[in-house]
Amino acid sequence: MPIYEFRCKKCKNIFESLIFSASEEKGLACPKCGAKQAEKVMSVSARRKSKGSSSSAGSSCSASSCPPGCSCH
Repeated sequence: MPIYEFRCKKCKNIFESLIFSASEEKGLACPKCGAKQAEKVMSVSARRKSKGSSSSAGSSCSASSCPPGCSCH
């Protein structure tokens, strides 16, 4: 399912929404304040860690639960 994260430019609320087309994204209203000023943000799961960086999140990761390309080990 195409679930995206958005941030309201007015109240800074971050929320998720199912978006199937670009036209749906244009009329998207913030569920907190109702403003139609949302911008797409990169979700945490979409970010990739570079090989040289370290993260505290990697400490709870195990080889069997790592996604492909994980560099925590």
